[in-house]
Amino acid sequence: MSANPIQADPLSRAERDAVYKCIYNRRDVRGQFLPDAVPDEVLARILTASHHAPSVGFMQPWDFIVVRDPVVKRSVWEAFQTANREAADMFDDERRSIYRTLKLEGILEAPIGICITCDRKRSGPVVIGRTHQGEMDLYSAVCAVQNLWLAARAENIGVGWVSILRHRDIRAALGIPSNIWPIAYLCVGYVSHFFARPELETAGWLPRVPLREILWFDRWHNRSGTEALLDHVD
Repeated sequence: MSANPIQADPLSRAERDAVYKCIYNRRDVRGQFLPDAVPDEVLARILTASHHAPSVGFMQPWDFIVVRDPVVKRSVWEAFQTANREAADMFDDERRSIYRTLKLEGILEAPIGICITCDRKRSGPVVIGRTHQGEMDLYSAVCAVQNLWLAARAENIGVGWVSILRHRDIRAALGIPSNIWPIAYLCVGYVSHFFARPELETAGWLPRVPLREILWFDRWHNRSGTEALLDHVD
């Protein structure tokens, strides 16, 4: 380690507040996409932020496929339609009725699609930090998704994660090799508005779980000490 490590500048209070604002106002966007093109310089900033995500052993297992071709988008959309019909049948009658009213993607409307993948062999068979938890590379790729999402929100750009897709179908649509894992297909673009609350919360699908119900100290289900911390939660 260097005797004189480079120190990152501390964040100002305004910068700190901006980070929290992006976190609390991030939304999974589906039906509000505008046709406006995302400038290359903005897209480059978002992808660069995603590429700066943390990764186990610094293996950086992700690749980014930027989708603009309408024909390719339609292939992804058709794959979604097939999976979505299958998904609807997995819920009971009441939930199925609600499910079918939800718009769960913006594949054709969004000007850009971005698929983030994971190359599980990128750094060889032994990776620092992955020796005992082999799935850490997958978690690293998900960190890249979150970085992209927050950077996009800072640019006032919406992102929608389409997870109702079978791996084999998204591989076929995008020409992804069988040894590469598709992690996320994201719809990306400017939007007419961001919702005040997540759409599924607003639709009554599920409420946000209060922090006090999922917070423990030192051991599972030990609430001792939580109340003092929770006094500081809005």
